[in-house]
Amino acid sequence: MSSPDSRAAAEAPAGLGAPADATGAAALLTPVLGAVQALGRHRAGGRAVVLIDGASGAGKSTLADALVAAWPGPVAPTLVRLDDIYPGWAGLEAAIEHIRTQVLIPRHEGAPARWRRFDWTTDAAAEWHAVPADRPLIVEGCGTLARAHATVSDVRVWLDADDGIRKQRALARDGGAFEAHWDQWQHDWAGYRARETPERQATVRLLATPPRSRPAAVATDTPPNRAETASPQ
Repeated sequence: MSSPDSRAAAEAPAGLGAPADATGAAALLTPVLGAVQALGRHRAGGRAVVLIDGASGAGKSTLADALVAAWPGPVAPTLVRLDDIYPGWAGLEAAIEHIRTQVLIPRHEGAPARWRRFDWTTDAAAEWHAVPADRPLIVEGCGTLARAHATVSDVRVWLDADDGIRKQRALARDGGAFEAHWDQWQHDWAGYRARETPERQATVRLLATPPRSRPAAVATDTPPNRAETASPQ
């Protein structure tokens, strides 16, 4: 069994994740780096919390890897992937609750933060991982931009992509394992989007693969028009 975005490693080396055009990836990274650099003017700069959300196959993992590699500060950020936390294919809501109560809120309050890996091979909870308090933090994965996370984060990125390309990426990279669970996952994802309106929590909104054009980026710090952010289904 493997996760919705097919991520297994807790520390996730750069270069893995959904395929991305090199030029497009650079264009997507630029506004995110700009938002992080702007935090240097106040206390959040050294301990910034960056959340990256978007549907499966949009390219969140690739963007997170690129952000780690290009991080503008002297201390490299800790990267946490929700793919390592989802407790199975029906685990979207559980992972959202876990990252909020075990990582984001404790860190915001100055308490020890940690997360527990879910082993998709054994289908059971595995070891705990501490989240250093003195390093920036990036959390990527479906569900990171729940409304309650807005007050405990600094930069919130919504990454959108053409539905057809998303599905092709997601199914191709997982050896067919995702296909049997796609409808269930999309149902839970649509419910999350309707309830939490994650794109409206974003401080940076990106478009990875606009239809009928090569990958490009669109960033905004204003709430998106609902007509532009229809459900991935």
